[in-house]
Amino acid sequence: MSDTIEPNIQKHQDRVMPTPLRTVCVFCGARPGSDPEILNSTLKLADELVKHNLTLVYGGSSTGLMGLLADRVLEGGGKVIGVIPTHIVDMEIAHTGLTEQHIVDSMATRKSRMMELSDAYIALPGGYGTLDELFETLTNAQLNLHSKPVGVLNVNGYYDSLVTFLDHACSQGLLAEGNRKLLQTGNTPSTLLTKLMDQDV
Repeated sequence: MSDTIEPNIQKHQDRVMPTPLRTVCVFCGARPGSDPEILNSTLKLADELVKHNLTLVYGGSSTGLMGLLADRVLEGGGKVIGVIPTHIVDMEIAHTGLTEQHIVDSMATRKSRMMELSDAYIALPGGYGTLDELFETLTNAQLNLHSKPVGVLNVNGYYDSLVTFLDHACSQGLLAEGNRKLLQTGNTPSTLLTKLMDQDV
């Protein structure tokens, strides 16, 4: 019996043993938004990534929050990996100064490549694209396709309504409490990043 139990225990330990973050995927848009605090928080997040020697993985654009984030990390001496589909290289203006730029065939491939390259995920305030990437990441975590930490940077309460909705989904029995806890929130880059690093898996 011990021969049967021991491998299972070891397998469980291997799965849950913390590992340090090396790369962080940041989901954000090609638009800058209208709230200056979102821009400031984007710059602060870039500084935190550089401070902790974390490589940025993002959507590969030189515009909006994506460009701002990438440029700041590069200016600080950090590494940046972009992933951008061929059909929006011109639309979003692909960044030409990255450490690595992956040009892929579709939006679906973009998401899967970013997820593969990353040890954790952060969503800045954003629109449909950002939310799509965030929820696919959470869905994959719910399905046990990965166990990497996921968080949203809740600048000026941007994601308050989303958090309220998810709590409502739990109260209606449509979202399991354990899966609700998959999403971390932080009001500042340092707070959120600390949560994700503490949740390393």
